[in-house]
Amino acid sequence: MSDSRTPEDGSAEADGDPERPPRYDQVIRWAEYIKDNPPEVWGPQQNAVVNGQIESARAVEMSAEDRARIQAFADAELRRDGEENAEAEDGEANRDVERS
Repeated sequence: MSDSRTPEDGSAEADGDPERPPRYDQVIRWAEYIKDNPPEVWGPQQNAVVNGQIESARAVEMSAEDRARIQAFADAELRRDGEENAEAEDGEANRDVERS
């Protein structure tokens, strides 16, 4: 999912750019919050958000075909990400061999 990835340097969404999406600032604030507070404080808050998302998803009625289509999309994305990670790891391994 492209909107969840780190923005490229120089793009409008890059860190420090006044045009970056507000959600990026929220992610930064949340990361700072969990660094400053123990899991006993932020854990229940995070659980409430996740549980709310799950409840919302369950409230949406879908046909079996819609569920299958969404599952197929998710599976394809996971395979693609796995392939990209494997390629990156292969590239790193090749550089390590070249250095030896």
